[in-house]
Amino acid sequence: MARYTGPKQKKARRFKEPIFGPSKAVERKPYGPGQHGRSRFQKKSEYAIQLEQKQKAKYTYGLLEKQFRNLFKKASAKEGVTGDNLMKYLEARLDNTVFRLGFARTRRQARQLVTHRHIIVNGIVVNIPSYTLRPGDIISVRPKSKDLEVINDSLAPSPKSRYNWLEVDKKLMSGRFLHYPEMEDIPENINVQLIVELYSK
Repeated sequence: MARYTGPKQKKARRFKEPIFGPSKAVERKPYGPGQHGRSRFQKKSEYAIQLEQKQKAKYTYGLLEKQFRNLFKKASAKEGVTGDNLMKYLEARLDNTVFRLGFARTRRQARQLVTHRHIIVNGIVVNIPSYTLRPGDIISVRPKSKDLEVINDSLAPSPKSRYNWLEVDKKLMSGRFLHYPEMEDIPENINVQLIVELYSK
C-alpha cells in the first residue's frame, strides 16, 4: 500500500477531527463522509473501534502499514509501557519534529523539506523522514535553505515552541530535541491502549 495522497478533509471528517491541521470542512460538516455519514445508528464493533484508532495514528503521522507495525514491535520490545513508547517514537520522528518546531505548517510539508535535503541534524544533512531523534539532537534548517519562502512563512506566526520537549531558536532556524515527551504533553487525541489491544490479538 502506497502512502495516502487522497483528499485530506475526507479522512479528517471520517475521524471527526482535523488530523491534518485546521479544517473548515470538519467544522462545516461534523459527520462522516459518504451517503451514510449522517447516520446516528452506527454501532461499531470492538475491533472496528481499535482499528479506527490505529488508522488515525497512521494518517496523523503519515506512516505506512509496515512502518507502523515495525514501530509497534520496537515499542513493545522496549522496557516500559508499550503505548507510551509508541507515541514517544512517533513524536521523535524527524519529519514530526520539523513540524513541531514550526519549520513547516503540516507534517506532509515537513516530510518534503526533509526528503529535499533542507534539514540537518547535528550538522549533517538527513533526508530520511522516519529518522529517530535522540535527546540532545540539534535540528536546523540547512544554511542554503534559510531563504525558502515556505519555511519563513511557517515560522512567522509562532514566536516560540509550544512543546516542552523541544527548544527552538526561530532566528537561527534551529531547535533541540530535549527529551522524549510525556503522554500528557502530546496533543494528539489518540487512544494508544486500543492500538495495543488490536496488535495483541
